[in-house]
Amino acid sequence: MPMLTRMALALSLLAHAWLRSEPAQIVVPAGKVERTDALVTVTMPTHKSKVFGLRGPDGAVLAAQADVDGLVTFLVPKVPANQPVTFTVAPAPSSTPEVIAAKQGRKLRFTHAGKTILEYQMEPGDLPRAGIAPEYRRGGYLHPVFTPSGRVVTDDFPAKHTHHHGIWFPWTKTEFEGHHPDFWNMGAGTGRVEFVALQDTWSGPVHAGFRATHRFVDLSIKPPKPVLEETWSLTVYARLGGAKQRWVFDLVSTQRCAGSKPLRLPQYHYGGLGFRGHASWDTDTNNPTRFLTSAGETNRVVGHATRARWCHIGGAVEGTLAGVAVLCHPTNFRAPQPMRLHPSEPFFNFAPQQFADMEIAPGSVYVSRYRFVIADGAPDAAELERMWDAYSRPPVAELRGQPSP
Repeated sequence: MPMLTRMALALSLLAHAWLRSEPAQIVVPAGKVERTDALVTVTMPTHKSKVFGLRGPDGAVLAAQADVDGLVTFLVPKVPANQPVTFTVAPAPSSTPEVIAAKQGRKLRFTHAGKTILEYQMEPGDLPRAGIAPEYRRGGYLHPVFTPSGRVVTDDFPAKHTHHHGIWFPWTKTEFEGHHPDFWNMGAGTGRVEFVALQDTWSGPVHAGFRATHRFVDLSIKPPKPVLEETWSLTVYARLGGAKQRWVFDLVSTQRCAGSKPLRLPQYHYGGLGFRGHASWDTDTNNPTRFLTSAGETNRVVGHATRARWCHIGGAVEGTLAGVAVLCHPTNFRAPQPMRLHPSEPFFNFAPQQFADMEIAPGSVYVSRYRFVIADGAPDAAELERMWDAYSRPPVAELRGQPSP
């Protein structure tokens, strides 16, 4: 081999080795306004199901967590306006506390740094008091849900509406094969939502979660007949920082027909995703529910049957204000969805069928996405609007170079 050819080959190999030694970069794009507590994603097929670190320009290392498909999620405390932030892959920080999903009997409990965030009721639990008919037993819902200070903001089996269960997702007025199963008012015994199986769970420094299967069953016919198969995917994030601590979790419901017949949902004023607030937020007490919608509406009667990007529901718990904001994703059917704001009780519902009929047809899926923001104190409309904007248009980072597996 001629001398010049050997030199060219050696230089080429040296350059290739140098390029391979260059660390891959993950660039978080700049926005027009400053972002704080930004949940950022980037796809890295080489890092499926891995936990690792991302070193920022200031030398600090953030925890990054990839799912089974290689979608990496990490939390950036601050992204300046009009200024991208670049990270390089680094070893995982050892001091980051995990969000942990752990089974506790018939529940799945989520904790972070020793504090409980929420519990998912899998199989039906015991009835809480005598006199409740067995038809009211059910699983497949979230309760209790806590604020960062440990105050409970949900209720279960309330006396006036025994069929309300924390955060749950039944339909009310329906038509199925000539029948009218009611999956909401369980006491009628015409419909039921069953917990079927816990598909998988995960824990990590950025988020924990689960996927589970539910089944909507028509009890008005014999034998009972499955109507819908539903998958819940819940992602619970580590507590976000900033001036106000809060818990944040995402719920995705995917529903499909169990057979060859559709489920029709005639126009009705409630049904779908429901939230039942703390028992003390009732007009029978001196602590009525406080509402705030993205339109600025605080009057529960005026706010009912209006559309909103998000709605906050709260009140005092143990003498301190606390509450939940439910953020409706813009891809949801009929978003911004109409709402049910109960005139006297601590109840909220996004109800897309409130303005017109709808149906879930065979061969298609009905997907609903909601983000929940749990916090102590009064709601901050500007902050909730910022969080809804981040939820609706999340920053997606760019991967430059090929990271080592």
